[in-house]
Amino acid sequence: MDMDCRPGCAACCIAPSISTPIPKHQAGKPAGEPCLHLLPDLRCELFGQESRPKVCNSLRPNVEMCGTERIHALNFLQQLEADTKP
Repeated sequence: MDMDCRPGCAACCIAPSISTPIPKHQAGKPAGEPCLHLLPDLRCELFGQESRPKVCNSLRPNVEMCGTERIHALNFLQQLEADTKP
């Protein structure tokens, strides 16, 4: 079930790796490192813009991934990253 992003979470901007070049991350983004587009209030500076990477647009918040608190989302995405690592 889809849901709205939880304010102050940013798990999807930290936990997953991004394997393709994106603005400010020409070699991609390593897992566990905050994206350079993450603002101090934990919002994405590219949200809603055409320059936002497709991989980011495709990651939609949902109850399974996000749970009821930020730590659940971080743990879920870290495990997903480990499970899909080549």
